[in-house]
Amino acid sequence: MKFISLKENLKQGLSIVGHLTSKNINLPILNNILIKAKKEGLELISTNLEISISHFLRSKVESEGELLVDSRVINEYVSLLPDDKVEIEGVNEELKIKCKNYKTKINTQSGKDFPIIPKIEGDSCFFVKTVDFKKAINSVLFSVSNNENRAEISGVFFSFSGGKLVMVATDSYRLAEKTISFKGDSMTATKNVIVPAKTLQEVVRVLSNFKEEDQLEDLGEIKMCLTESQVLFVIGSSSIVSRLIVGSYPDYKQIIPEKENTRVMVEKGALVKALKTAGIFSKTGINDVGVSIKKNKLIIFSSSSQVGENFIEIDVETRGEEVEIFVNYKYLLEGLNNILEQKVVLAFVDNASPCKIYSEEEKSFLYIVMPIRQ
Repeated sequence: MKFISLKENLKQGLSIVGHLTSKNINLPILNNILIKAKKEGLELISTNLEISISHFLRSKVESEGELLVDSRVINEYVSLLPDDKVEIEGVNEELKIKCKNYKTKINTQSGKDFPIIPKIEGDSCFFVKTVDFKKAINSVLFSVSNNENRAEISGVFFSFSGGKLVMVATDSYRLAEKTISFKGDSMTATKNVIVPAKTLQEVVRVLSNFKEEDQLEDLGEIKMCLTESQVLFVIGSSSIVSRLIVGSYPDYKQIIPEKENTRVMVEKGALVKALKTAGIFSKTGINDVGVSIKKNKLIIFSSSSQVGENFIEIDVETRGEEVEIFVNYKYLLEGLNNILEQKVVLAFVDNASPCKIYSEEEKSFLYIVMPIRQ
């Protein structure tokens, strides 16, 4: 195996796939990156058996072959090389690397024992604008449950139907729902799956290599292909294959209030500042703040026997009955941070029902927070 690649391209590829490797005591082979030199270019692959990532980069391949190299060592070494062409040759279980005045040899292993990465050719393939997908994932992923005992809510629910992809995440205390458009063969049929949060974190991390929005625009669309048990994400020259979560997602629509007995229109910046201020005086570990709605008044208040108390009154537009609830202010802030518009709506049924947050201008995002019972 012998090839020549630009340092920056090689560094980016190794960074994309190397993140998935970790010190695996039981299966040390998973601490490696599989390097495949083929006629058309170089393929880098890593896996933790749950998720696999591959990245293709153009290289001048003089001879084909494959081998395994320690992820940490190759990543750290290549990142320190000069910005120039890197010549790499695999000979007798050694990787010889040359770049300007740098020369090294790294021990390698045969690639024949590396786990086989499944090829996904799903019957259901969908295409979403990369910019839209990244924003959508970030607007729901924070609401995923960390409770491993409830596997069905440890991922994000994807529902494809009628050209619309609905993403939902919940941890039972709050819920985020985001809707975006997709293209694909199955525009009319409904397809529902649960994608693990860890998989989507890897997708976001790959996308984070493209810092500017115009770079994401240049990527065009993300391709998603589904089988009964697996999902494939294709992002430019990178591919991520993952298992899906088996199970049924809770019927989340039944907890989204349909009625709005009380409705408040408020300037987001003022509300965010009030909540952060009130949070200073909330009870540690509970993060409770009171939200009281009077006629054209929104009152945010909190108190703690250790710190003191706080009271903020904001002039707002209100409609309906007076109501008072207590919520986790951090949950409320996380939802507000995913609304770009300056005006937001808070809607209530009563003091025992969830608080609904959305923007009238952009209704593709909906967020609800359960009240803290006093």
